[in-house]
Order: sequence, then structure tokens, then C-alpha cells
Amino acid sequence: MEGHIRAVGALCIGLSILSILVGAFIFVILAGLGVLTQDQDATMFLSFIGFIIACFLVIISIPGIIGGIGLMYRREWARILVLVVSALHLFNIPIGTAVGAYSIWVLVQRDTILLFNPILPKPFPQT
Repeated sequence: MEGHIRAVGALCIGLSILSILVGAFIFVILAGLGVLTQDQDATMFLSFIGFIIACFLVIISIPGIIGGIGLMYRREWARILVLVVSALHLFNIPIGTAVGAYSIWVLVQRDTILLFNPILPKPFPQT
């Protein structure tokens, strides 16, 4: 499970960084289109819309980065945070859906829960 947990952390961080890059790309494209129109009002409007979209994507990406880093350090709060973020990733078709489903599968396994919370009682060995 150690490898799966590292993979989930890396995927969560990677998908969040990709989302930030998409936000920056959208901002540059919209601001560039505004400049190409050579209309000051259009430039301001499109730049503002691009800025709002970029800020939104950055804000929703921050929990994924924080949760992914927390998973690397085996923090229980990070497991819960990444479960929530992964549930939201399910709506990001197709890559987010695959990453979200894999992350949820890994983070709800009994072995993973015991790794993050060693206080839980261990089950009796199977004979």
C-alpha cells in the first residue's frame, strides 16, 4: 500500500498543478484575445473574466496540493482531505474521474486506514 499512497499523493499534486496551469493558460488566452480586438473595454472585460477563472482554479487546487503533501507525510487529516478532493475529481472527466476513483479505492482500504491511524485495533490473524 505504501506505493499506492505515494502514487495517490503525487497524482493529487500533479492534477492540482495541472489545474493551476490551465487557469493561467485561460487567463493568457482571454487577455490576448482582448488585446487582439484593440478595444479597451473588451480587453478589460476579457482580462477580468480570465482572472476570475484563473483565481477559481487556483483556489480549488490548493486543497489538492496540501492534501497530497500531507499524504506523503502520512497525516490522517490529509487522507480525509484527499478523499473529499477525490470525490470532486470524479466530475472532471476523463482524467479526474480515473484519478478520483483510484484515490478513493486506495484511501478506503483497511491497510491504508491502519497506516494512517495505528491506534485502531488490528484484526485477529486469519488461520
